[in-house]
Amino acid sequence: MSHLYTARNLALAALLSGVPAGLAAQAAGDDINQDNTAYGTTSAEFLLFGAGARGTALGGAYSAIASDASALYYNPAGIALASGSNALLGTYDYVAETRYSWGGVMFPFSGGSRAIGLQGGTFGFRDQPEYTVEQPDGTGSTYSVSETFLGLTFAQNFSDRFAAGITAKAVFDNLGDASGSAFAVDFGTNFHAALGGHPIRFSFVVANLGTNLSYSGEALNTGTPREPIPGEQDVPSNEQPTSFRTKAFSLPVIFRVGLAYDLVTGDNNRLTVLSDFNQPNNSGAGFVVGGEWMSQRLGGSAFGFAARGSYSYTGANNLDPIDPATTALSDEENLQGLALGGGVNYANEGGFSLGLDYAWKYMGVLGGTNFFSVSLGW
Repeated sequence: MSHLYTARNLALAALLSGVPAGLAAQAAGDDINQDNTAYGTTSAEFLLFGAGARGTALGGAYSAIASDASALYYNPAGIALASGSNALLGTYDYVAETRYSWGGVMFPFSGGSRAIGLQGGTFGFRDQPEYTVEQPDGTGSTYSVSETFLGLTFAQNFSDRFAAGITAKAVFDNLGDASGSAFAVDFGTNFHAALGGHPIRFSFVVANLGTNLSYSGEALNTGTPREPIPGEQDVPSNEQPTSFRTKAFSLPVIFRVGLAYDLVTGDNNRLTVLSDFNQPNNSGAGFVVGGEWMSQRLGGSAFGFAARGSYSYTGANNLDPIDPATTALSDEENLQGLALGGGVNYANEGGFSLGLDYAWKYMGVLGGTNFFSVSLGW
């Protein structure tokens, strides 16, 4: 019994080890402000929005336990751990009346030791009024924004404890009359074992590593007046067609290390605690801590439910209002990163399953957001 108690304490210590380190780094930065973080220097930020309400409620600290279609996004190695085929569709009621939607489907083969999957995500808005300096009340025209990615994933179990996967994806960005594209890869691993008789899982993921994204299109085309030649009579002439030069922006690359441990493991109930350390290329290092309770076969039926919660800290969440006593920013900063959610599911003995999940995540000064998703397994 003492051995089990010690094992659980070790797992909990490892899960929470990133928290004090992150807080200490923040405190040290308060004394000497030499922050060279490249905030706001990446494009296609919608690649970080997630996939599915379950992962959103867990604050992204999901890469270690993802084993359904949403693993295509969080950790491509996870689809090799699935017991059968699975599909998931989700929609994110994001800020400022924008919407993000994601869908994926995966299929195991070779006796379940390998799996392939397809995924796609889209974000944007439509028919927004156009304003210019010359016409501040509006030109009468509208514009739309549509950002999309498509990915193909392959994963394999290399042993009974280790799996790895890779995703190749194309990214498309249409901003009004300008557009761009890029190519990226995700790579992930999953190591699963037991500690004190309870499952423990580690994950390592790097996402969105690829080419830079540059823009072209009608919005960048313009005309340059012909300069008169000194000493010659100026005559009317057509403008010379030219295009604005744009800078190519990198994608939002992120590296994640995840850890999950089952504190309670039973035939019908499970309590999992999770943590995640992440380092993006456009923000400071961050961490996530969370937990999930899941119950199956309630009253001997095929129905079950889950409850989830998490808190995320990112380096960009360091609002510093001039006068905290007269603003609400400090309170909103403290709540930013809180996520809650849950779901209901049905799974029969034949392998068919259906799940409905919901997540709410608070975005600080931007308010709360809602994520709904439905999953199907067979």
